[in-house]
Amino acid sequence: MALKLTDQRDIDFVLYEQFQVDAFLTSDKYKAFNKKMFDMVVKEAKNLAVKEIFPTYTECDKVGVSFENGMVKVPECLRKPHKLLVEGEWGALTESPDYGGQGLPFTIAQAAMEYLTGANYILTTYPILSHGAGKMIDLFGTREQKDLFLEKLYTGVWGGTMLLTEPGAGSDVGALTTSAKKLDDGTWEITGSKIFITNGEQNLTDNIIHPVLARIEGAPAGTKGISLFIVPKIWVNADGTLGEPNDVICTGVEEKMGLHGSPTCSLSLGSKGKCRGFLLGSPNRGMEIMFHMMNEVRLEVGTQAFASANLAYMHALDYAKQRLQGRSIEKLADHGAGQVPIIRHPDVKRMLLKMKSYVEGMRSLIYYIAFCFDKKEMAADKKEAMHYSNLVEILTPVVKAYSSEKGFDVCVEAMQVFGGYGYTREYPVEQTVRDCKIASIYEGSNGIQAMDFLGRKVAGNKGLMLTELINEIKSTIRIAESNENLAQLAITLESALILFETTCKNTSNAMFSKHMASAFACAHPLLEASGDIIMAWMLLWRATIADKKLDTKESAFYQGKIKAAQFFIMTIIPAAMGKLTAITYENNPAASMEEHLF
Repeated sequence: MALKLTDQRDIDFVLYEQFQVDAFLTSDKYKAFNKKMFDMVVKEAKNLAVKEIFPTYTECDKVGVSFENGMVKVPECLRKPHKLLVEGEWGALTESPDYGGQGLPFTIAQAAMEYLTGANYILTTYPILSHGAGKMIDLFGTREQKDLFLEKLYTGVWGGTMLLTEPGAGSDVGALTTSAKKLDDGTWEITGSKIFITNGEQNLTDNIIHPVLARIEGAPAGTKGISLFIVPKIWVNADGTLGEPNDVICTGVEEKMGLHGSPTCSLSLGSKGKCRGFLLGSPNRGMEIMFHMMNEVRLEVGTQAFASANLAYMHALDYAKQRLQGRSIEKLADHGAGQVPIIRHPDVKRMLLKMKSYVEGMRSLIYYIAFCFDKKEMAADKKEAMHYSNLVEILTPVVKAYSSEKGFDVCVEAMQVFGGYGYTREYPVEQTVRDCKIASIYEGSNGIQAMDFLGRKVAGNKGLMLTELINEIKSTIRIAESNENLAQLAITLESALILFETTCKNTSNAMFSKHMASAFACAHPLLEASGDIIMAWMLLWRATIADKKLDTKESAFYQGKIKAAQFFIMTIIPAAMGKLTAITYENNPAASMEEHLF
């Protein structure tokens, strides 16, 4: 039996039972669609993922990229599926058909991208980054810039990147030194160097459009003086034709722990004094504009980690059903008893149920973000739109950081199920572990996400975002507590939620006192515990739906939802409450630790 890339039945559960996306069809925005069309999009994504993309997964890792004379060659196996992604316009599922999009709901697009991302994340970075670059031009570009770049970026005909990091300016973006000088023709001369650029140079597309952060001569120091420029690899003439190569040179490719088929490049801009670009938006608004792409990519990184975890879980589940080893626990004393599949052993069941609960919880959380985007788009008034916008804002750092860390943990757990074989290259789970690790590091390391969560989201807008999130969780608890089978789970989660709210408020208050450093030393533990609470919410929500359907033909499927919620809330949430209790937002030892004591 062929390995399943993901659980289609659980995807349908999330789409149509948890979030009821078929109700979108009554809105003016999506009235041209029907459920059959939604299902067809997901089915086509599945076919493309299984037949064309997944076969490139291990080959990408083995072949890797090559770099010679400033040119990068990616694994040749990517060429055909990349062409199919472009022809199918998979990079702009939610965008307007005017620029090559499909106009689909975000939630349906998320389901399609789960398949494509899970099959080979390396390949999907091309449409993801192209779309991100295009979105900034869509929101802030001039009509001329949109006509030149937007359709080719949205459809993936041209590649896109994101040029922020420099050797001396990583997380501290405000320290960048790349400069911009206005030329007589209205374009800008760009000079500087950038590093860690995914797909910064590659041979799959005819052109690459680089959004570049740079400082205009005389601009203020720090992030307030940063502007954003559109810098094509090949200059684009006013009529849309390609001109001469721009002065953008690839100077190297990183050797990495994972993602071997993905080029991570260093780029030199203007080493010959001939690098030109277009200013995007107003001067000194570069960080504001770039964050539109950053937040989009951070959500995609959460999807990357979740998809890696899901794939690892699928591998482990398949292996556990087939691998014969040892006698069943009931027949340990019977030396004549035959071997049983390892899925019969209690500890393996524990590992698989733990993985299942994280994977299904992460799926619901990530789809919930997409659902909030859709609800915002269809909102009846500004108040409703702001409510869903607030939920997206506070959950974005959680999706990026929590999913990347727990996704990696699931990959490691899956390797454990394989035993010694998991540590070898005979099975692909070791690649999944290596490929997943980067998710907690790039697009804003998880420490940065934690500071954002505490400083901007929990404490921001007088705590409104936190209050709205807590109210959403409480609404699920109210439903569950009226159910005899789920009441105890609701009580446990509510106790944790009360502690969570108190800890968040105390820690955010400490930010505005002499204990500021202590508060930020707690930011990551607080974010991790927050993720646990939110994951429990998602699993309890799923359980409230499943409990009503235990007498159907799919009783085993729905019982699995109850078991996942029980496992997580009974075993993970008590530990999360311990994390919250242990948070020391005043006089934290880490904050007072002097450098010379290390």
